[in-house]
Amino acid sequence: MSYAGDLTPQEAWTRLQQGAILVDVRTEGEWAHIGIPVTASANEKGTDPLFIPWTFPGGIPNPDFITDLTRQAPEAEAAELLFICRSGQRSIAAATAATQAGFTSYNVLEGFEGEPDRYGERTVNGWKNRGLPTNLGSR
Repeated sequence: MSYAGDLTPQEAWTRLQQGAILVDVRTEGEWAHIGIPVTASANEKGTDPLFIPWTFPGGIPNPDFITDLTRQAPEAEAAELLFICRSGQRSIAAATAATQAGFTSYNVLEGFEGEPDRYGERTVNGWKNRGLPTNLGSR
């Protein structure tokens, strides 16, 4: 493994309570249409997630990902960064790249939406299906 490790959504929430920073690496369209994690209540700093796409629509890599990460989280070199995407796959690549850039990086397993059920609906697991805070309100 080329990053610090994998965390369940619940373990990620505990790390956020201890001062870690969540980095959502999905696309702007996913943030707008699917929802976003809400983390300000996790700790006394009231830290919101960072929103930095790993890829752009069509799977085009974000060439400025590390530059954007460094700009948005200058204090993050002293904190743990927890990377989340839709299902926990893009966030592995983002955590790996951030680790190579000197950050302590974790991947959030299951992602924001989790894996699809037998009907293709993403209702099985993931941040929002585990009942963690989102901008979608309570389910």
